Amino acid sequence: MSPRKLKKRSAKITRRTKETDITLELTIEGNGKGRISTGVPFLDHMLTLMTAHGLFDLALKAEGDIEIDGHHTIEDIGMVLGEAFDEALGDRKGIRRYGRGLVPMDEALASVVIDFSNRPFLVFHVDFKRESTGRFDVELVKEFFKAFADKSGASVHINLIYGQNTHHIIEAIYKAFGQALDEASLLDDRIAGVRSTKGVL
Repeated sequence: MSPRKLKKRSAKITRRTKETDITLELTIEGNGKGRISTGVPFLDHMLTLMTAHGLFDLALKAEGDIEIDGHHTIEDIGMVLGEAFDEALGDRKGIRRYGRGLVPMDEALASVVIDFSNRPFLVFHVDFKRESTGRFDVELVKEFFKAFADKSGASVHINLIYGQNTHHIIEAIYKAFGQALDEASLLDDRIAGVRSTKGVL
């Protein structure tokens, strides 16, 4: 079994609207290197962690109307990242399809499970104790993952097992998300076609 094949799967997505201007480059067979600038420092930190723990390479430049708030920028980045994974995975033949991440961050423990099923869905069981961490509105975490699920065609289940510190909770989620992405996108020589008894995803 060869968990990684030589051909690198990648995508470059550009999205320009009246609210945001985003360019994203993804290489699944990477080393966890991130060059990320979104205008939202907390999100930069989370996406850098996600990339490092997912072991893919990500270059992301985003400009948006953050003087209003971060909603448009963060949601659109989730959309573009989802589009990039959808494009890079192609017909999804040979991928493990399912991925799991379970990550502690001090007192917090978060679980993320992904199925690249072409049936987008988000389950988000996270009870934040605060409305913000620093200047970051924590309700936008769910918006990011909803946008990713919709555009990637993935079923994403995010559960906070326990935790109190808002920063720690979000950090554990993004790290677990990176791990789940890595496992779900791995190529496995034992899988002929797509991993489904239907023969299609």
